[in-house]
Amino acid sequence: MVEYVRSVVACAGGAIIACGLVTFAQAPSQPSLPLAPLGRAGNAVIPAQEGWWRNADGTATFLLGYFNRNETVLEIPIGPNNRIEPGGPDMGQPTTFLPHRQSGMFAIKVPKDFGSKRLTWTLTANGQTVSIPLWLNPPYVVDPFRNASNGNTPPRIKFDPAGPEHVAGPTAIATKVDASTNVPLSLPLWFVDAAETVGHPAAEGGRGRGSAVKVSWSKYRGPGAVTFEPQSQAFAELQGKAVATATFSSPGSYVIRAQVNDASGEGGGGDQCCWTSAHVAVQVK
Repeated sequence: MVEYVRSVVACAGGAIIACGLVTFAQAPSQPSLPLAPLGRAGNAVIPAQEGWWRNADGTATFLLGYFNRNETVLEIPIGPNNRIEPGGPDMGQPTTFLPHRQSGMFAIKVPKDFGSKRLTWTLTANGQTVSIPLWLNPPYVVDPFRNASNGNTPPRIKFDPAGPEHVAGPTAIATKVDASTNVPLSLPLWFVDAAETVGHPAAEGGRGRGSAVKVSWSKYRGPGAVTFEPQSQAFAELQGKAVATATFSSPGSYVIRAQVNDASGEGGGGDQCCWTSAHVAVQVK
């Protein structure tokens, strides 16, 4: 079947959503517009480069998310329909795609000598292929560790009081645990959100009034369904412990994702600070 290719420039919502060359590959029988109205089935999933930052050792890190233009969860396994190249196809990207805009789902660290090289993330969903380039474009620089305008920083989290601390975007698996099918797995998470400032909404509302921290869980990869109880929890205090459970319907290897937002909200309100996410690998028997 002959295909045609359409390229567009797409930026939205203060975050970089595939800002650059975006390639849509469709069969001629598909509608002429690649982006059908949000909420209908049969839509594309659009990769999103949130931005990148330079690390202290000279390496750089890309922060990535996506926009699933469907109301349903889509499963896209690693392979021809979900690949990052060169070097992939697997660079830690999700295979479970939640509906709508999902920010900062994973991060890719690249070496000091990455220079003008590029990676390409390609997703095919519902017969529609979308590719975006990942490159160290200076206007895309973000700081997920500190908001320059008000000094706010993301929550710091741990999965064990004596374990390592995690902050900002996930660049690797934070911890590994074992579970059994249909048996709830306890998921304790300790959080501290220390750098709330006078100019930040959480501080203006006052401690103990409203929601300062929100902890939520979602499936990131895996062969079966995962049920979280509760799926999200809101806390008025800036330090505490959240406990949820995850129940897995089928055996296999899973990755689940913890997201901890402060009052800046989803995606930091568009500037990619200040919130933290982490990946937990679960082997289910």
